[in-house]
Parts: sequence; C-alpha cells; structure tokens
Amino acid sequence: MKLSDFKYNLPEKMIAQYPSEKRDESRLMVVKRNEDAFDECIFKDVIDYLEKGDCLVVNETKVFPARLEGTKDKTDARVEVFLLRELEQSLWEVLVKPARKVRVGNRLTIGKELSCDVIDNTVSGGRVVRFNYENDLYAMVDKIGKSPLPPYIKREPEPMDKDRYQTVYARVRGAVAAPTAGLHFTNELLDKIKKKGVHVVPLVLHLGLGSFRPVVVEDLGRHKMDSEYYEINQQSAEIINEAKQKKKKIVAVGTSVVRALETSVTSEGWAKASSGWTDKFIYPPYDFRIVNRLITNFHLPNSTLLMLVSAFADRELIFKAYRKAIRDKYRFYSYGDAMLIL
Repeated sequence: MKLSDFKYNLPEKMIAQYPSEKRDESRLMVVKRNEDAFDECIFKDVIDYLEKGDCLVVNETKVFPARLEGTKDKTDARVEVFLLRELEQSLWEVLVKPARKVRVGNRLTIGKELSCDVIDNTVSGGRVVRFNYENDLYAMVDKIGKSPLPPYIKREPEPMDKDRYQTVYARVRGAVAAPTAGLHFTNELLDKIKKKGVHVVPLVLHLGLGSFRPVVVEDLGRHKMDSEYYEINQQSAEIINEAKQKKKKIVAVGTSVVRALETSVTSEGWAKASSGWTDKFIYPPYDFRIVNRLITNFHLPNSTLLMLVSAFADRELIFKAYRKAIRDKYRFYSYGDAMLIL
C-alpha cells in the first residue's frame, strides 16, 4: 500500500479540543470485522464485549509535563524547550522553538533554578542539551512544565490537562504523548471489568512525538519510525500466553500496546518478557501474532496509527467506519471518541 491510500478529509470542528465531561461516557463505535457491521454505544459499554478469562492489556506509561518555557542568554529571546527523552543523567534530546535561533553553544535559562547548555544537533532537527540544576530535575519539571498537548489542540494547556491527558493507571514516567485509547477508562470501570474475571495486564511503552509525525514518503517501506522504549515483565507475558493458549481474547488498549506486544513476540507466536527500544512500523498487510481485539481512537490522516489500525482490520472497513464517524459527528484524535475492533 502507498501513503496516498491513507488520506481523508476531516472538518476541523470535529477535532476534539477538550476531553468529554466524564472519561467513560465518550462515544464508542464497535467495528465487527467478520460481519462488516457497526454497533454504537458509550465507552463504559465496552465491558459487554469482554468475557471471563480475556486479557485487557494496558500501557502504564506516564506523561510528564515536557513543555518548558525559557529565555536565551544575552538576548533574552523567549524559547520553548520540549523534552523528548533522557539520554543519560542531565543529558536530553529536546525540540526547541524557534529552532533557527537556538544554536550549539547557547545557554537557555528556564525559571530560577534551571538552565541548559546546547551541545549538539540531532538528525531530526532537534538539539541535545545538558541541564544544570542542584535539586531533582523531574521535581522541577513537574512544577514548571506544561502538559505536552498535541499540535492539533489549538489552545494552551490548562490545569485540568495534567489529569485528563493521563490515564488513571499511569505509573511509569517517560512519555511525551498519552496512550489516548486508555484515557476513556475510569477506576470504577476497571474494577467492574476485573470483577467480571477479565485480566487487566500492564506493560510500558513510552510514546514520543513520532505519534503525531505524519508519514511523508509514498513508499511506506521507506518510512522510519522513531524508537520508543518498552518493557513487558514476566508476569504479564505469562498471563497473556495462558489466555492465548485457552483461546481467550487479547484486547490491546491502544496502538502502543500492539507495537510492544508485536515487538516481543517469539517465532512461535507467544509473548516474551523483554525490554528495549522498538521502531516497529506496522502497516498493511501484517500478520498479527498476539492481539485479536483493539481499542483505539480515531487517528490523523497519513499517520502510522491509522496504518496500524488499517492493518488490524481491512482498510476499506476502517475507512467506511471513518466516513460513518464523520457523518455522525464523532469527536476525533487524542481527546476524541473511541473505537473497538472485534
């Protein structure tokens, strides 16, 4: 397939700028692959599609407030420093804005207790900086940073975003983008799911800005994904494999879960406890080895997320679902409504 196969037009007014009033009361479109049909309900009804012994696999990554505002020494020009990932203690890969004004050798001052020196450029147009500080860097970032909302949310972050642009089960800090399919779950809904006998199984994949970066090459085989760190522990792998052996459903909450599991899969098709960096790019055609159900949001045109979803279900069926979603005024993207693919 080609890049042009994943274009569609979306009215800008359908891009959700705020989350739904209650997490689990967003709309849910259920896509039935075997029937070429759709159900429509609200998200909390997802429990009706889960059975005892199934696995609901969630991504426990935690978004940190990665947007920092500072000034450039000597000129006092305002700059934004967007933290991407820690390379080693005090050393970070970042994006800076405006990039043309920030060069190697510059010092950037961020608040009263924090500064960084620009020491290198990156291949993707970012910078490598070394932070200067006395106390705990993450504590300072938590205090002065802003939520890293996606670029299509055309407003400044608000206090509520620190909670709502985060899953209720977020535990392991490291993401600069939320695993948005998980934003619809509440603790109450998860408790009901567990009481039904469904295993809620954690893993971690720290999402980077590559989630929002569109593919720009027509030949999908030439696209290179950004590397993201993931971890799957032994207990999670064993629970998933036991359910798979018993022919139960493995339900991935989000494309990040799919990528982590499909990275870890053995040649025999089992989940393997593992950790490391993955740049796995899933697009049609693709043979999924572990996941057989997927909860996801509605994604950007030309995005790797849309391509993964189109590999999981037939592309024509997904685009039929998207046309229906546009016609029926579903809310799109990170703060938007959800889809369950059966």
